[in-house]
Amino acid sequence: MHDLALAIASVGILIFLAHLFAGIFAQTKLPDVLLLILVGIVLGPVLGLVEPAQFGSVGSVFTTITLIMLLFQEGSEMSLPTLAKAMRDASWLAAANFLAVTVAVGSVALTLTGLSPIPAFLFGAMVGSSSPAVVVPLARQLSVREESRSILFLESALGDVLTIVVVLALLEANKPSDVHLLRMSGRILGSFVLASLLGVLGGVLWSLLLGRIRMLKNAMFTTPAFAFVIFGLVELLGVSGYIGALAFGITLGNIRAFNRSRFAAYLDEKVPALTDTERSFFSEAAFLLKTFFFVYVGVTVQLADPPVLSLAALLTLLILLVRIPVVRLCVRRTTPVGDASLMAAMIPKGLAAVVLASLPLQRGMPDGALIQQATHVLVLFTIVATALLVFLLERTPLGRGYGWLFSGLGKPEPERAEPRT
Repeated sequence: MHDLALAIASVGILIFLAHLFAGIFAQTKLPDVLLLILVGIVLGPVLGLVEPAQFGSVGSVFTTITLIMLLFQEGSEMSLPTLAKAMRDASWLAAANFLAVTVAVGSVALTLTGLSPIPAFLFGAMVGSSSPAVVVPLARQLSVREESRSILFLESALGDVLTIVVVLALLEANKPSDVHLLRMSGRILGSFVLASLLGVLGGVLWSLLLGRIRMLKNAMFTTPAFAFVIFGLVELLGVSGYIGALAFGITLGNIRAFNRSRFAAYLDEKVPALTDTERSFFSEAAFLLKTFFFVYVGVTVQLADPPVLSLAALLTLLILLVRIPVVRLCVRRTTPVGDASLMAAMIPKGLAAVVLASLPLQRGMPDGALIQQATHVLVLFTIVATALLVFLLERTPLGRGYGWLFSGLGKPEPERAEPRT
């Protein structure tokens, strides 16, 4: 009973700390994400008060629920005009970043660790995308345009699809000639399109039911619950449930466009949109889940051998350097220099990398243990590097250095000539 009381009190303290850290970020730009991870590291590896084994399979369920909630909540805040403008840049950025990181990390792993080509580039693909679970809450706090923020959200979600499909394809390949690029590209596109379609259909269906659901008592959380259902159904069909959850949120957040369409004439009444109270509740729920997620990340940190730590540090620096030209080439020239600099800092790896890193060991690959250990350390290093770099860009002269790298951006669109009459 004593341990239970201490655990409950600790939960309350963490919630208060989360709000305190959010206030510190508002004043100093020191990301609360970093502070929450440090709390987890103190509770876990340093003091040994909490161990990852205590969570069991609940840990992976919790992290998945957190990511679904973050994507759904953020999707509900996106406007269709902003989404349409951001989709092009997000697609290019996700594909270019994934390719550049996979090649760079795979080449270094091939050279320094003695891995054979398939395991080396498998490792590179595992860390080829940014983590939505880190990007979404962190980007919400940054001083960037709504369009730039949407690009980061979409890039991380699309990148996760790329990572999962490519890694699974490489795991199935016994030699390089077994990797069929056309088939892989088709699977990636099919996963995105089908998942998006199912998410949109789910959003329309739930909107039609929402007016009746609101008549029930204590029904506020039924909307996120339906997002979980959408995720599960989409995953069972073999495509990305995260894209489905994001599309579901975007549909609900922009359902007023449905009321202005020609289909509205066939409805007895307008489809209800999300209320301000519901949006506020979803935001609070996402905040709480984010708090415990990053503490959990700190708790699950594994202390590795010095060679693995050195390799992860080198790869973190490499990923940061690779990200700069990728962002420079993929964003529009109207993107403000400050936005581009912060976008170049967004390199965190997360849930997808951790889950996929366990597969080579499970399948008996000789270097599976090394890949898993290096991935876990790299996830921590990239999250910490992202949080620190965001702080440094906004509070130190480093921001001017990045500004020089992105000089030439921030220019207005050229005016179109008026047609002659």
